[in-house]
Amino acid sequence: MQIDMKMDAKGYGYFSPKALVRGLIAATRRCDASWAGKRIAFLLRGFAVRLLGGRPVDIESMGARMRLSPYNNVCEKRILFTPQYFDPVERALLASRITPDFVFMDIGANIGGYSLFVAAQAGPRARIVSIEPQPEVFERLICNISLNEFSNVKALNCAVADFDGEITLFLAQSNKGEASIRIINTDAGGQQIRVPSKTLLNIIQQENFERIDAMKLDVEGAEDLILEPFFRDAPEHLLPKLVLMEFSHGRWAADLAGILARCGYSEVMRTRTNVAYERA
Repeated sequence: MQIDMKMDAKGYGYFSPKALVRGLIAATRRCDASWAGKRIAFLLRGFAVRLLGGRPVDIESMGARMRLSPYNNVCEKRILFTPQYFDPVERALLASRITPDFVFMDIGANIGGYSLFVAAQAGPRARIVSIEPQPEVFERLICNISLNEFSNVKALNCAVADFDGEITLFLAQSNKGEASIRIINTDAGGQQIRVPSKTLLNIIQQENFERIDAMKLDVEGAEDLILEPFFRDAPEHLLPKLVLMEFSHGRWAADLAGILARCGYSEVMRTRTNVAYERA
């Protein structure tokens, strides 16, 4: 079943799940983080996805309304069925730093999980920039922002890179959230598209930010391409207080941990996939 992914043409609730699927979603969300709990959640999730037959789902998750399509994007599948497994340690750290006038940059925003979570936690005085380069995923991001009354979330459709211009974005066929300006997988069905690119410093200056409270990067191994020139060229007052990103040490061409240390950052969190650095 093919669903028109210009999903923002329909009001929230148009894709509300039917009773059985709604019950399965509720059941997966009640599962704990034990091995058995996760196995049960994944089993129920698979059954629910088959029942959905390709339709998206309108639902609340992590404090925000979302329209989620859990078929070719792992992020959407996690946020829909098991938000309790969606970076709980990382989100708890971020929530502990949020203030009413919080300034947050979400680089590699996907469909807006982190951006909408921060918007729901922080309130209307916060400023959030949500950056996603892949056109189809960007449409889903825009849809999710529009389903909420978050007037302080701004979406940008570009890649963040080490130069302004245009760059190749590598896509994975099986997971639309796994896109990068660096080749990261051997998915034979993956595509290559050209997208606009901007440096992080130029984006911050164009947005007239006077400070950055937190920055999250999910860019599939391209963190060093973004952050090395930023930390080299940015004035001190624009250095983010908190940097949360995937730990992709084996892919980095630069000593990113060393660069952060020289700029006054200390590691404050590490999980299986992510790491956070904070500046005193």
